[in-house]
Amino acid sequence: MAEAPPLLDCLGLGWWNGTMTEEPSRNDTPTQTKATANAEVRAAEAAAIRRRWITLGEILAVIAVLISGLTLWNSWSERSATEARTNADARQSSARAASLVLLATSSGDHELLLKPVSADQSVQSQTMTFPTALGVAAAETTGEPRIEAAWFEDALKTARNHARLPDDSRGDERLPIAISTRFLVDGEPHEDMAIYDVGYSISGRWLSGHKVALRGLSFVSHVKGSHAQTKLDARWKAVLASKRGAAGT
Repeated sequence: MAEAPPLLDCLGLGWWNGTMTEEPSRNDTPTQTKATANAEVRAAEAAAIRRRWITLGEILAVIAVLISGLTLWNSWSERSATEARTNADARQSSARAASLVLLATSSGDHELLLKPVSADQSVQSQTMTFPTALGVAAAETTGEPRIEAAWFEDALKTARNHARLPDDSRGDERLPIAISTRFLVDGEPHEDMAIYDVGYSISGRWLSGHKVALRGLSFVSHVKGSHAQTKLDARWKAVLASKRGAAGT
């Protein structure tokens, strides 16, 4: 049997019995391993990206919940503060409206017309009470708040005479009275009791008669109804004492 020539044998070719010998197959395992490794790396990176997106989504969801909660709390806080301010303003407004102070305008020497300082108040009726020493009955008004000199003029002259006060006043004199007023605020009824000083002047001589002229009204203080007469009488005594002291100097 003939042997293949060395050159052809080196080229991987040969003839033996007239046939060609085949080139042996090469081993490609390293290439496949590298491709597999690359695929695994890419898969790992894709998984990591997905995990990052999931984590970012969760973070954004938490942030959205926090923002929503803060928004709700801020809205509730502002609404509560607004309601508190509104309620406080309403209470203050109601308190101011329920606290009555009267003003007087002259309608001649013998009458004072009364009206509330606040335009929101509407006087319905009043009761005027005078110092016990004058012996004058209380006077009532309805729908037309006023003070008339005729209600107490003669009794006042007599009281001044007993107190030995001068026939002619020097400036305005004071007569304290208690005024109970029923009035409305936004349709709601209220009642106020207060002591006022009625300003007046007196002139003339005992034989020719004296004339009392009403000048104005001055607020003194709010009082409870049960204490009104006691405080009124005490103030009248103090007024007489101060006038006698002034007359003696």
